Amino acid sequence: MNQAMQAVLEKIKDYQRIIIFRHFRPDGDAIGSTKGLQAILRLSYPEKEIYLQNDDFSEYLSFLGEEDAPLPEEAFAEALGIVVDTATSDRISTKRYTLCKELVKIDHHIPVESYAATEWVEEERSSSCEMIAAFYAAFADELKLSVEAATYIYTGMVTDSGRFRFRSVSGETMRLAGLMLEAGVDTDRLYAHLYLREFDSFRFESHVHSMMEISENGVASIYVTREMQERFHLSNEDASASVSYLDSIKGSLIWIAFIDNADGSIRVRLRSRFVTVSELANRYHGGGHACASGATVYSQEEKAELLREADALLKNYKETHNDWL
Repeated sequence: MNQAMQAVLEKIKDYQRIIIFRHFRPDGDAIGSTKGLQAILRLSYPEKEIYLQNDDFSEYLSFLGEEDAPLPEEAFAEALGIVVDTATSDRISTKRYTLCKELVKIDHHIPVESYAATEWVEEERSSSCEMIAAFYAAFADELKLSVEAATYIYTGMVTDSGRFRFRSVSGETMRLAGLMLEAGVDTDRLYAHLYLREFDSFRFESHVHSMMEISENGVASIYVTREMQERFHLSNEDASASVSYLDSIKGSLIWIAFIDNADGSIRVRLRSRFVTVSELANRYHGGGHACASGATVYSQEEKAELLREADALLKNYKETHNDWL
């Protein structure tokens, strides 16, 4: 175990009320890590009050269950807030985290902002769920794990690692995933929830393949307009999944989905193989991991500029490396 992990445990022991937060537009890792941590802490410290507080939800991951009802503002005053899987404070799902007496940050993204008194950040981890699994394993003589908690954690591990395919997956990742499986995770049922799709999503995938574009140097991209979202009855998560439909094109080491938001902005999902795209995302109101980042653009001109920069980035990579396929 490391000192940061120990410091997190000591803070948890110090507080009677603990409130857990994640980032907005949550994915499997954000939900799995927060619900997993809550389940572990409730089992291990039944005398404590452990809550989840967020202002949005995920329809795709609704099978994992609801989160807690909103607490009154006075409930935050003497509470420890734990923010998980969130690199910057502006991405925390609710601003009520500012009402907490003290904050802890648990995250696996590239460090961008230090916003908590106690921080445990390991950017080399494949997921925040892997960190929660490691937290349990480090203090297994004190913490308790249930099938429910293991299912939450395993969900985030498998989704954030691309089913254990991404470069961030290590032997430790697999050992911790095995620990969760040994707790009794029903993978048949879990994978059915995660990977079975409505017929419309296959029609949408076919449409993506017909509409995608490839830049001069091999950047694959798709623009999911509001019209497209309405035509195929897409949720935000369905639209966001479009980036995964571009991930297997030989010679295309960067792939990007642009998705119209209701407020007129355009969400950007950047993925890559070998090439680091997080710095590009940082320049467009975003950030994330070396090969998996998010950003936001606010006009068609800004969208086109991001694409030009991505193309130049890929051109430079191909000219200076010989390890790409």
